[in-house]
Amino acid sequence: MFFLMQCTHHPDMDTKRDALRPNHRAWVVSGGDGLAHVLVGSATQAPGGAVLGNFGILQADSETNAMAFAQGDPFAQGGVVSDIRLTRLADSFQAHRIDPMTRA
Repeated sequence: MFFLMQCTHHPDMDTKRDALRPNHRAWVVSGGDGLAHVLVGSATQAPGGAVLGNFGILQADSETNAMAFAQGDPFAQGGVVSDIRLTRLADSFQAHRIDPMTRA
């Protein structure tokens, strides 16, 4: 199953986010120790450049695993994330068109 993960960040978390970024990237590459595969992801920004959050397209066996991946992210564990939303994507989603960020 594929999911759109949207994470909203608390405001003014730049310093904390910068400190957690190496661990966040390692979490993404590992797929949360196998909970999910991250196909693509990025930060989201306001028009002025402030980071609003991050998103990802995940492949996971279940919504439970997708949420466990999102909640286990160092950004979430470190208090940067204020809200996590998951939306299941259609079965016709063409994942083969994306070069995955998580290595199998």
